[in-house]
Amino acid sequence: MKRSIKLDPARARRRDVAVAAACGIFVAAMVGMAYASVPLYSWFCRATGFGGTTQVAEVPPGAVLERKLNVRFDANVTGGLPWKFEPEQNSVEVKLGQVVTVLFTVTNQSARETIGQASYNVAPPTVGQYFSKINCFCFTEQRLKPGERREMTVVFFVDPQLAKDPDDDDLNTITLSYTMYPVREPPKPVADGGPGRS
Repeated sequence: MKRSIKLDPARARRRDVAVAAACGIFVAAMVGMAYASVPLYSWFCRATGFGGTTQVAEVPPGAVLERKLNVRFDANVTGGLPWKFEPEQNSVEVKLGQVVTVLFTVTNQSARETIGQASYNVAPPTVGQYFSKINCFCFTEQRLKPGERREMTVVFFVDPQLAKDPDDDDLNTITLSYTMYPVREPPKPVADGGPGRS
């Protein structure tokens, strides 16, 4: 003979409310993490140089060391952007702590106005924490008229702290790489012709 177990309705309701509340908190936390993941990852990369993310500086370092590195420049354009994009020089030799200014040129080779934006990284990825930019065109929309040519400046230095990193004792070349990609403008709304107009 089976015994039927009756649950107290008030206790069952409290249990259901607790489970529903736990699920709601879990979903809210996951949504919050999804929104926070991009800025947190960006902050982490800037703070650590992870993945070749460079640093941003407002002032140059206090010292310039005699150790020299070769900094190479790489410029790429993704499909869908009819631009010619290149550094004015392929590489420069710099001392640690020396502030350097280099120019990149971009030309719109199409017969219409186009918009592009650059992303960047440095290689090897471990030097991102030592590569600091004072001024850069990256992540700024560039709007070019048909045939327009523009010079864009990058001002940077390699932090003298690099000399204290034993993992980079044999480092002699850094590559700063930019990729231009198209920026799509949102479609413009069609004006309402008003009632009775076609």
